Amino acid sequence: MSQISPRCLEEVKAKVYTLLQSDRSGHSTDHIARVLDLSLKFAATEQADPALVWLIALLHDVDDHKLFGDDCAQNLTHARKIMTSCQIDPEILAKVCDSLQTIGYSKRLRGLKPKDIAGQIVSDADMCDGLGAHGLLRIYAYQLKHDHPFFDRQLFPSLNLTAEQYAAQTAAETGVGHCFEKILHLKDLMLTKSGQAESAKRHDFMVNFLREFFLEENAVEWLEYLECYLAQSDSASKQSAPIQK
Repeated sequence: MSQISPRCLEEVKAKVYTLLQSDRSGHSTDHIARVLDLSLKFAATEQADPALVWLIALLHDVDDHKLFGDDCAQNLTHARKIMTSCQIDPEILAKVCDSLQTIGYSKRLRGLKPKDIAGQIVSDADMCDGLGAHGLLRIYAYQLKHDHPFFDRQLFPSLNLTAEQYAAQTAAETGVGHCFEKILHLKDLMLTKSGQAESAKRHDFMVNFLREFFLEENAVEWLEYLECYLAQSDSASKQSAPIQK
């Protein structure tokens, strides 16, 4: 286990919460707390260093390009400043930064993913929080912040976005579009068995919500679109390699 004192971890947590406390885009302290809790749950199952997982989970959004711009994202400005001020050992700081540089959906589109189990755990927990009930609430909050509707039956999603196209978006045109463009892909991006099991449950919740939503909207064409999308996605995932342990 990493030699990080509980006091240092609490200091990091306090600084992160101060930085993100006013966020209303779905990257708030509530999100951080959920990712931290789920990451620690995964860490126990995957036998990972809980202190290292704690640090990565707390810091995974403090330099998000959507919140703080590309310079912070590239240099991990806030993460480095927070860890340095809390006297985190330089070797541990470097490990955390290595993971932070590879966590996030846009990075996965560029072929990047964490190499260490601690980073893989946080990546999975972060993506799991994009699914399920809280995932839906975060989508709604993010679209509301950017004055985009949750649903417009005339606006079908843009599928197979490149990393550049995804990064250039301020927000998807609709919340439902965002589900198809990103959220329904997440279960196939899990890097641990714990993440795979949790994401499958949350993915099913999202699919059932969309089915019910389209029924209530009497949007038959969207129900057909969803079923076609799921069939193609299932076929593609069956051709992908299983998680290697």
